[in-house]
Amino acid sequence: AGSSCVLICPLYSNLILVTWKISLKDGGLCMLSYRPDKDRLNTTNCSDSMNWNFRPPRDPALEIQRVGIVHEGHYTCEVAAKEGNFHKMYNLMVLVPPRLMLYCDEHKNPVCEAAAGKPAAQISWAPEGNCTHKEEGHDNGTVSVLSRFTDYSTGVVNATCFVSHPAGNQSKTIVC
Repeated sequence: AGSSCVLICPLYSNLILVTWKISLKDGGLCMLSYRPDKDRLNTTNCSDSMNWNFRPPRDPALEIQRVGIVHEGHYTCEVAAKEGNFHKMYNLMVLVPPRLMLYCDEHKNPVCEAAAGKPAAQISWAPEGNCTHKEEGHDNGTVSVLSRFTDYSTGVVNATCFVSHPAGNQSKTIVC
C-alpha cells in the first residue's frame, strides 16, 4: 500500500489494439484502450491513479500510483496484433503493514498490538509463555491483532513482542 505498481503487458510489433480490463474487488469496472492507427488513448471509469506507463509504441504497461486497498482486483491486458490475440492476467492483492504498539496494561502485563494490517499479522512472545490473542476486522479490510502476555509464573519483567507479516517483520521489547 502507498507505493506505485507497474503491470506489464506484452508488446508486439504489429499492434492493432491494446486494452486493459480491470474488475475491482469492490465491484467497480475500468477500461483503458489504445489504438495505434489513430494514436488514441481511451479511459472509461478509471481513477486518476491508474494510467498508461508507456508512450506508444513502447510496452503497454499500466501504472497504479499510490496503491491502496481500493485497487485490489483482476487486471487483464488484451493485445490484438497481426500475430494473433494475446492476454496477460494479474490478481492484485494489496499488503498493508500493521502499526506495532507495545505497552503495559493496568495489571502490568505487556500488551502488543499489530494495528490495521492486511492480512492479519501473527504475534509471538519471548520468552514464551501464556498469552491471549484477539482479532478485530475493520471496514476497510484491515485487521488489528491484540496479544496480552499473561505468564505470571516466570516472573519475567522483560518481554519482547514479535510481529510477523508478509510486508515485513517487527519486534519491540518492554519492561512492565
